[in-house]
Amino acid sequence: MLALSRKKNEALVINNNVEITILEIKGDQVKLGIKAPKEVPVYRKEVYLQIQEANKDAMQIENLSALKSLF
Repeated sequence: MLALSRKKNEALVINNNVEITILEIKGDQVKLGIKAPKEVPVYRKEVYLQIQEANKDAMQIENLSALKSLF
C-alpha cells in the first residue's frame, strides 16, 4: 500500500486517467472528488464487497440450476 499525505485541494493521479482530489477535511472525515472515465467503475469498498458477494451467490444459484437441468 502506498501512503500519501495530501492537503485540501491537492490531488493524485492514477494510471494517467483517474484523478483523486481532497475536497474537504472535517475532523476525522475526508471528502474526496474522483475524476475517472465512465468505463472505470468507482465504488465505496463496502458496496464493492456487497456486489462481489451477490455475484458469488448468483454464480452458485446459476451452477445449481445448470446441474438440475442435467438430471
